[in-house]
Amino acid sequence: MSVSPSSSAQAARESVARRLRDLRKGAGLTIVELAGQCGWTHSKSSRIENARTAPGAKDIRAWCRATEAEGQVEDLIAQSLHAESMYTEWRLQMRSGLRQLQNSSLRLFRETERFRVYSSSLVPGLLQTEGYAAAVLRTSARFQKLPVDDSGEAARARIDRSRVIYEPGHRFSLVIEEGVLYHQMGGAAAMAAQLGFLLTASALPSISLGIIPKTTRERSQWPRETFHVYDDKLVSVELVTARVRISQPSEVTIYVTAFEQLRTMAVYGAEARALIVKAIDALG
Repeated sequence: MSVSPSSSAQAARESVARRLRDLRKGAGLTIVELAGQCGWTHSKSSRIENARTAPGAKDIRAWCRATEAEGQVEDLIAQSLHAESMYTEWRLQMRSGLRQLQNSSLRLFRETERFRVYSSSLVPGLLQTEGYAAAVLRTSARFQKLPVDDSGEAARARIDRSRVIYEPGHRFSLVIEEGVLYHQMGGAAAMAAQLGFLLTASALPSISLGIIPKTTRERSQWPRETFHVYDDKLVSVELVTARVRISQPSEVTIYVTAFEQLRTMAVYGAEARALIVKAIDALG
């Protein structure tokens, strides 16, 4: 069973809150007494312990000082920062524009050796053409009501970022649902170009492109949210409101397991190309 990304982020926050609560109880302090020593209201202590308010570094230092647990300060600060970085709202990420959002992943792409990508909705960004990417990003800009639509520049940045598929030292395993081939983004010409590129890209030696047919029987996994696994270290999950980044080893393992089960349901090579050609023919 997979773990909800948003639940994973909340669970990380709750883990920090639980540790702080245990420190208070271990020191024999009430919420009111702790608040008095820290110099804030007891309601703030309550919000922190119930994971409704994320503690800042200054808060954690005061808490540990009051509970005589200074030795745990740095570890708790690191854990809290990780918890808050797991869940990042799209609006905050898009504040500097869609183009900047594409460029923010450049270093990660260059350092990753093995990419695993699953998508049930769109052609993965690594294999998108400029016309298709522009349509996707333009739709996102409208949905998020961004004051400036730089989807054209962002599409070009995405294509530049995707040149990693031609560079040595990287392997790409991508799995998509067959329905992705029919979810038309942009006009028929843009979609035809995109499907044509899938035929070309799937022949690259570094790329394994699997397609799960709509006719697959007795699926071992139902269609999941889009997710990317970078080596065995990081999972990025795309939600409507946010991108969640997961680095907890046990959760990364769950996503890798889900990917492997999805991968085994896919067809490859000539069978996959036949499905793409069928989708091109359906464009008319």
